[in-house]
Amino acid sequence: MTAFTTDIVLPCLDEAEALPWVLERIPPGWRAIVVDNGSSDGSPGIARSLGATVVTETRRGFGAACHAGLLAADADIVCFCDCDASLDPGLLVPFADDVATGRADLVLGRRRPRGRGAWPPHARAGNLALARMLRRRTGLRLHDLGPMRAARRTELLALGLTDRRSGYPLQMVVRAADAGWRVRERDVPYLPRTGRSKVTGTWRGTWHAVRDMRKVLVEGPREVTAS
Repeated sequence: MTAFTTDIVLPCLDEAEALPWVLERIPPGWRAIVVDNGSSDGSPGIARSLGATVVTETRRGFGAACHAGLLAADADIVCFCDCDASLDPGLLVPFADDVATGRADLVLGRRRPRGRGAWPPHARAGNLALARMLRRRTGLRLHDLGPMRAARRTELLALGLTDRRSGYPLQMVVRAADAGWRVRERDVPYLPRTGRSKVTGTWRGTWHAVRDMRKVLVEGPREVTAS
């Protein structure tokens, strides 16, 4: 296996209950970067006590937290994963290996629900609609735009991602496709999250996210900065 360093970005907003489960599953030798996005439940202190690097991002938004983690990373490969115990970060090892060995430039986790309530119907419907729109925009035949992913840090920075809300994960895929990246999916089990979702916990939240992402899909291709 190719030698490489890996950081994993974990956007965090009030995930005190989930953090121990998530952080104990970080692969050996990887650095966990927990990006606190305004928690009031002591999440930053818990993350530090469990050995994570904690970054504070005062600007609210999923994309703002993810990008702050990307900017704080210094490893060859950067992975992203939700911090709510719905996804096991240990499953990212083959994702990172795919990128390190050149089998793919961006690897995404295709969520496979496990357990009642793991993926509510409204959230699944929104995801399906976006996957279809993404296919029309880029030609990529993806099934999921989930948060679990891996890519090289320098190449991610070169994409010049600007969305700081719910459109961030989609903008990453769109700009990667425009840049000719090889994108692949890997199946991952998707568990019922700990606590209430800040984005897709309700129909309203889901469709606000879809609205943010539709704005990304109407962007024209941009020139990617050389890394």
